[in-house]
Amino acid sequence: MTRREQLGPCVYRWTEECFPLGADSLALGEFCTLKPKDRVLDLGCGAGLLLLLCAGRERDLSLFGVELDPVAADLARGNLAENGLAGEILEGDLGTTALPEGMDLVVSNPPWYPRGSGAEGGPGRMEGCTLQTVCAAAARALRPKGRFALVHSPERLVDLLAGLRGAGLEPKRLQFCRGRGDRPPYAVLAEGVKGGRPGLKVLPDRISL
Repeated sequence: MTRREQLGPCVYRWTEECFPLGADSLALGEFCTLKPKDRVLDLGCGAGLLLLLCAGRERDLSLFGVELDPVAADLARGNLAENGLAGEILEGDLGTTALPEGMDLVVSNPPWYPRGSGAEGGPGRMEGCTLQTVCAAAARALRPKGRFALVHSPERLVDLLAGLRGAGLEPKRLQFCRGRGDRPPYAVLAEGVKGGRPGLKVLPDRISL
């Protein structure tokens, strides 16, 4: 069964087999630094949600995605076409697929938990490739001073920052996402710059209604 959601000016269609639309992806779509004419790549793009969120903010973009699941990749192509957006969706594994280069911005909502960790969230939340592999793929695709923005579990913050710096992507912006009251953060947003200088800006928490 295909579902439909209006995301600003864009229509997003997905099926129950795809990773569900969630607050973490919506937050990342607003958090990432986006500029006119940017070349944007989504690693593990699913049905193209993050690409549509970026296009909703800035129409004059060149859009690319990489997705392992061929069904989700076809949905991503359909979503781009339905919204009148030009783009290229590649199928393959992040560790071995030849990625487009010279990207201004790479985004990703990768699986949060190592396999065998006992964490919940279903198969879509279990790592098929490591966080280090995701960061390395972003570094390969980015131009110098290009940006990599992703959302992850707060429990993996140390791994996240280490993975970014280890791939030559200096962490520059960080923001926690949480509900109202004294609830702990449910997600963390981070953005690194390829070859950037040290210096991390921690933004005020993003509060969900």
